[in-house]
Amino acid sequence: MLKYIQNTLQSLGLASVLFVSAHQSQAADVLYDQDFESPVGFVNEGSDFNKMRPVNALYGDQPPGFKFAQTFTVETLFLTGNRAFGSGYKDLTGVGGNYAIAMLSDLEDDRLGLSFDVGDRQFLNLRVDISSVDTSGWAGFPNMGAPKFRFTLYDNPDGALTVGEGPQLDSETALASASPRQVLDWTSVLIGLDASGSTNGKVTLQIDLLEGDYAAFDNLRIAASDKEGDVGRRYAP
Repeated sequence: MLKYIQNTLQSLGLASVLFVSAHQSQAADVLYDQDFESPVGFVNEGSDFNKMRPVNALYGDQPPGFKFAQTFTVETLFLTGNRAFGSGYKDLTGVGGNYAIAMLSDLEDDRLGLSFDVGDRQFLNLRVDISSVDTSGWAGFPNMGAPKFRFTLYDNPDGALTVGEGPQLDSETALASASPRQVLDWTSVLIGLDASGSTNGKVTLQIDLLEGDYAAFDNLRIAASDKEGDVGRRYAP
């Protein structure tokens, strides 16, 4: 029956349209979905952050088998604590929940690498919330302005745990506002990175803070899709 339909459509010149559309309409494959609400063994080091334990120690094996690569500290922030500034951070929207990941732009070259296999999908898409973070409450210097994150996709044919090296496939930047002192002001970002040039579908996403001195990201959802920007549907529990 399917062959008959194909032959009929072919005679009308519609077969290629039908099957290209069917392929492009496939649902996105969600590769990673993390709100960072369940760190393992978080230690508050005095100002609502944990920098001495690497991200893998707190969030490795979420999901099972997943690992990060990182340079320098890449910290975990306790957004609902009460030690930073003597009373904690203020997240009026509640977007960040209890925890988020933060990094420095200048003092150290903090970077985070997440590696995936997108198969034959054309895009690695990501959705993430980003915010500036005022450090005057514990580091002695103020927030230096609007944060600018860069999300870069690298070819990683051997699947190594890396922050990103080798051929660059695509890159995009995202900018958030410079929030008032002690306040988290989240900007939601949706990015599609072209993975079509990968050797075998194995790629590494590098997250790097370029400007703003110190900033956080949260609610990171990553998906492989043939449609740019498609991160799949988030179903209510």
